Amino acid sequence: QVQLVESGGGLVQAGGSLRLSCAASGRTFSGYAMGWFRQTPGKEREFVAAITWSGGRTFYADSLKGRFSLSRDNLKNTAYLQMNSLKPEDTAVYYCAAQTEPRTVRLAVSYAYWGQGTQVTVSS
Repeated sequence: QVQLVESGGGLVQAGGSLRLSCAASGRTFSGYAMGWFRQTPGKEREFVAAITWSGGRTFYADSLKGRFSLSRDNLKNTAYLQMNSLKPEDTAVYYCAAQTEPRTVRLAVSYAYWGQGTQVTVSS
Protein backbone atom coordinates (compact mmCIF):
# COMPACT_ATOMS: atom_id res chain seq x y z
CA GLN A 1 0.00 0.00 0.00
CA VAL A 2 1.20 3.50 -0.84
CA GLN A 3 0.06 6.62 0.98
CA LEU A 4 0.28 10.01 -0.68
CA VAL A 5 0.12 13.25 1.26
CA GLU A 6 -0.14 16.60 -0.50
CA SER A 7 0.83 19.89 1.07
CA GLY A 8 1.48 23.47 0.07
CA GLY A 9 -1.96 24.59 -1.01
CA GLY A 10 -3.48 27.85 0.10
CA LEU A 11 -4.70 31.26 -0.92
CA VAL A 12 -2.63 33.38 -3.28
CA GLN A 13 -3.25 36.47 -5.36
CA ALA A 14 -3.32 36.29 -9.13
CA GLY A 15 0.21 36.39 -10.50
CA GLY A 16 1.62 34.71 -7.42
CA SER A 17 3.24 31.32 -6.97
CA LEU A 18 2.76 28.20 -4.92
CA ARG A 19 4.69 24.97 -4.61
CA LEU A 20 2.78 21.80 -3.89
CA SER A 21 4.46 18.73 -2.48
CA CYS A 22 3.40 15.12 -2.62
CA ALA A 23 5.14 12.70 -0.31
CA ALA A 24 4.79 8.97 -0.88
CA SER A 25 5.10 6.60 2.06
CA GLY A 26 4.24 3.06 3.00
CA ARG A 27 5.92 0.19 1.25
CA THR A 28 9.01 1.14 -0.72
CA PHE A 29 7.75 3.29 -3.49
CA SER A 30 8.81 1.91 -6.82
CA GLY A 31 6.07 3.35 -8.88
CA TYR A 32 6.33 4.22 -12.51
CA ALA A 33 5.05 7.79 -12.39
CA MET A 34 3.45 10.38 -10.19
CA GLY A 35 0.86 12.72 -11.54
CA TRP A 36 -1.07 15.81 -10.51
CA PHE A 37 -4.70 16.42 -11.30
CA ARG A 38 -7.09 19.17 -10.30
CA GLN A 39 -10.82 19.32 -9.87
CA THR A 40 -13.45 21.98 -9.41
CA PRO A 41 -17.04 21.35 -8.32
CA GLY A 42 -19.16 19.79 -11.00
CA LYS A 43 -16.24 19.07 -13.31
CA GLU A 44 -14.16 16.02 -14.03
CA ARG A 45 -10.68 15.64 -12.66
CA GLU A 46 -8.28 17.39 -15.03
CA PHE A 47 -4.72 16.33 -15.81
CA VAL A 48 -2.10 18.87 -14.77
CA ALA A 49 1.31 17.22 -14.98
CA ALA A 50 3.16 13.95 -14.45
CA ILE A 51 6.71 12.76 -13.96
CA THR A 52 8.24 9.34 -14.36
CA TRP A 53 9.97 8.23 -11.23
CA SER A 54 13.13 6.72 -12.69
CA GLY A 55 13.93 8.91 -15.67
CA GLY A 56 12.27 12.12 -14.55
CA ARG A 57 10.47 12.57 -17.84
CA THR A 58 7.76 15.21 -17.47
CA PHE A 59 4.39 15.69 -19.08
CA TYR A 60 2.18 18.77 -18.88
CA ALA A 61 -1.28 19.82 -19.87
CA ASP A 62 -0.81 22.00 -22.93
CA SER A 63 -2.60 24.93 -21.33
CA LEU A 64 -0.21 24.91 -18.35
CA LYS A 65 3.14 24.60 -20.08
CA GLY A 66 5.46 27.42 -19.15
CA ARG A 67 3.69 28.21 -15.88
CA PHE A 68 3.81 24.88 -14.04
CA SER A 69 6.91 22.81 -13.43
CA LEU A 70 7.18 19.35 -11.91
CA SER A 71 10.22 17.78 -10.25
CA ARG A 72 10.93 14.91 -7.90
CA ASP A 73 13.32 13.91 -5.16
CA ASN A 74 13.76 10.16 -5.31
CA LEU A 75 15.50 9.96 -1.94
CA LYS A 76 12.56 11.64 -0.24
CA ASN A 77 9.92 9.94 -2.41
CA THR A 78 8.48 13.40 -2.97
CA ALA A 79 7.28 15.23 -6.05
CA TYR A 80 7.00 19.00 -6.28
CA LEU A 81 4.64 21.03 -8.45
CA GLN A 82 5.81 24.59 -8.84
CA MET A 83 2.99 26.84 -10.01
CA ASN A 84 3.83 30.34 -11.23
CA SER A 85 1.80 33.22 -12.64
CA LEU A 86 -1.29 31.76 -11.08
CA LYS A 87 -4.69 32.77 -12.40
CA PRO A 88 -8.13 32.64 -10.78
CA GLU A 89 -9.03 29.78 -13.12
CA ASP A 90 -6.29 27.70 -11.48
CA THR A 91 -8.45 27.57 -8.37
CA ALA A 92 -9.19 23.92 -7.64
CA VAL A 93 -8.46 21.01 -5.38
CA TYR A 94 -5.16 19.54 -6.49
CA TYR A 95 -4.55 15.82 -6.14
CA CYS A 96 -1.40 13.83 -6.56
CA ALA A 97 -1.56 10.25 -7.70
CA ALA A 98 0.83 7.37 -8.27
CA GLN A 99 0.83 4.66 -10.85
CA THR A 100 2.77 1.46 -10.36
CA GLU A 101 3.06 0.34 -13.96
CA PRO A 102 3.50 2.16 -17.25
CA ARG A 103 0.14 3.51 -18.34
CA THR A 104 -1.12 6.64 -20.03
CA VAL A 105 -0.09 9.36 -17.60
CA ARG A 106 -2.80 11.83 -18.69
CA LEU A 107 -5.68 9.60 -17.64
CA ALA A 108 -6.89 9.52 -14.04
CA VAL A 109 -7.88 5.87 -14.36
CA SER A 110 -4.21 5.00 -14.89
CA TYR A 111 -3.39 5.77 -11.27
CA ALA A 112 -3.75 3.29 -8.45
CA TYR A 113 -3.15 5.58 -5.50
CA TRP A 114 -4.45 9.05 -4.69
CA GLY A 115 -3.81 11.67 -2.07
CA GLN A 116 -6.53 13.49 -0.18
CA GLY A 117 -6.14 16.69 -2.15
CA THR A 118 -5.07 20.21 -1.27
CA GLN A 119 -7.06 23.37 -1.99
CA VAL A 120 -5.52 26.08 -4.13
CA THR A 121 -7.41 29.35 -4.31
CA VAL A 122 -6.25 32.19 -6.53
CA SER A 123 -7.89 35.54 -5.89
CA SER A 124 -8.25 38.19 -8.57
